[in-house]
Amino acid sequence: MMSEAERRALVARLETFAQRAPRAYRMRLALLAALGFCVLGGAVALALGLSAGLIALLLMISPLLLVKLAKVVWIPIGFGWLVLRALWVRFEPPPGRPLAPGEAPRLVAEVERLRRAAGAPRLSGILIDDDLNAAAASVPRVLGLLGHRHYLVLGLPLMQLLDPAQFASVIAHEFGHFGGGHGRFSGWIHRVRLSWYRVLDGLAARGAWASRVFERFFRWYAPYFDAYSFVLARQNEYQADAMAARLAGADVAGSALIRVNVGAARLEHDFWPSVIDANRERAEPPDRLLRDMANALRSPHPQDDARLAVQLTAHAGVHDTHPTLVQRLQALGVAATVAPPPERSAAEVLLGDLLPSLEAAFSEDWRLRIGDGWRERYRAHADDCDRLAALESGSLRTPAETVEYAALVERVRPQDDPVPLYREAVRVAPQDAFAHFRLGALLLERDMPAGVGLLHHARMLDPSAADAVNTALAAYYRRRDDLDALDAVIDDQVSIADRRRGAQQARNALSAGDALLPHRLDAAALAAARASLAATGKIGSAWIVRKHIKGDADGLPHFLVLVRWRGLVLDPDATLQRVVDALELPGSCIVFTASGRRWIAGRVRKVAGLPTYRHGVG
Repeated sequence: MMSEAERRALVARLETFAQRAPRAYRMRLALLAALGFCVLGGAVALALGLSAGLIALLLMISPLLLVKLAKVVWIPIGFGWLVLRALWVRFEPPPGRPLAPGEAPRLVAEVERLRRAAGAPRLSGILIDDDLNAAAASVPRVLGLLGHRHYLVLGLPLMQLLDPAQFASVIAHEFGHFGGGHGRFSGWIHRVRLSWYRVLDGLAARGAWASRVFERFFRWYAPYFDAYSFVLARQNEYQADAMAARLAGADVAGSALIRVNVGAARLEHDFWPSVIDANRERAEPPDRLLRDMANALRSPHPQDDARLAVQLTAHAGVHDTHPTLVQRLQALGVAATVAPPPERSAAEVLLGDLLPSLEAAFSEDWRLRIGDGWRERYRAHADDCDRLAALESGSLRTPAETVEYAALVERVRPQDDPVPLYREAVRVAPQDAFAHFRLGALLLERDMPAGVGLLHHARMLDPSAADAVNTALAAYYRRRDDLDALDAVIDDQVSIADRRRGAQQARNALSAGDALLPHRLDAAALAAARASLAATGKIGSAWIVRKHIKGDADGLPHFLVLVRWRGLVLDPDATLQRVVDALELPGSCIVFTASGRRWIAGRVRKVAGLPTYRHGVG
């Protein structure tokens, strides 16, 4: 796996090379993309060729031998079909509300005018969503062999933030990704990359042995190709900005970039925190979210200049394909100043009568989507307030209550500094993982390195905290540009993911090397399992054992359930699925019959002893 330092050096070298020899860079990128197809195509051809060769050889020797070894012949055919099916990626249109014929005619006319001016392909649809963003999306037909369908996705908050000229520059930018040839090439690069990851996912899900065939190659190839495509994507952003400047003017394009960046900061630091505060006071979510958001975006804010200054000091990372705001403004030749709010927004001018209904529809969708969570958080906040009052009314607190008190103050009174409270919690409850984690995370947010040791100690106290600890550490090391420490955290998280993937594969498979143990179910769990087996009405006997999952000692238990049918079963697979759906066990399970698996069935019976369930026996 490529380290963060190696990726940064590679991206820097490729950016220089792409500027010096753009045609050579694109040719190498195309060849690199083709290499992946050659590897996969070669695997398919080899698999099918082996099958054809085996069939021909066995026919020459004896047709009867071909019948006897039919399963052997199908192994390479099945592998080839697996790769082909994994390559067959289905791309759905982007999410959003499509404009119906006759809706928003001024918007449609403006989009068509800009499309023609940019030389972009015809659109299959214009979609509106509720993001502060816009996007050009190409959806391939048959992996792109039959062309593509092109969509323009426009965020309603974006239309409410910008004036018509600024919004036109955004549309021109998105059409810049479609037009001029580079959009088609980069889109193809993006699509084949998705295909390769789909192949790896498909192989990993169907057996670790297959994924290992490609693992070594893709450990080199995937990050190397990603670095190449990253350089192209960043170049395309500059080219799309140039299209916006050509069609709408550089000053207008620059002012739109500034307003979008400042508007995003307003939402992050003002609007959404106010919604969270409202969740504490109101039992139901607000019913005019999009209208409230539009007002927040269009109203001047005293922190706008300061937030712009912060945006202008941001550094370009090697994972975000967008250049920084200052880089884009410099390329446009535009000064960085906050433009005043528009007299009329693009949404008011271009959507007309459709605007109120869109605001209402998106607001209602949001209410329905978050309603249950909103009400649960409201109730939880009320309970927190009651519990906090109870703790503050007492004179002495236990160590556990000291930890609880710090957490409650952090949730209920966010204006208070929780660090002293967590320091006290760590002092009186030195074995509490949560107190160590929260104190460590808060210190790292303030760039205080003492938080590192606290997070590591939290993980030692509670190994299940590894994901949260690594997330906090990675953010801290990334801010400090400590690449060696960041790489160590990333490597650790990759190892955790590998162990989880291996454990999941072990849960989905039956193997001769499985370590089988007695089920160790308590009386209540055993009774529930027997009742659910009896309810199916098709099982004569069943044996239940527990399978040891290597590397997942703290995970849910996993059971193997061997069943023997009672009477005639016409559709064994469907009946097995009904058993799985009905079976109540405190963990995951595989249910199977001895047919075709006598080697594992015998081991299950030996470990289980007498049947765990027998029809008609209480």
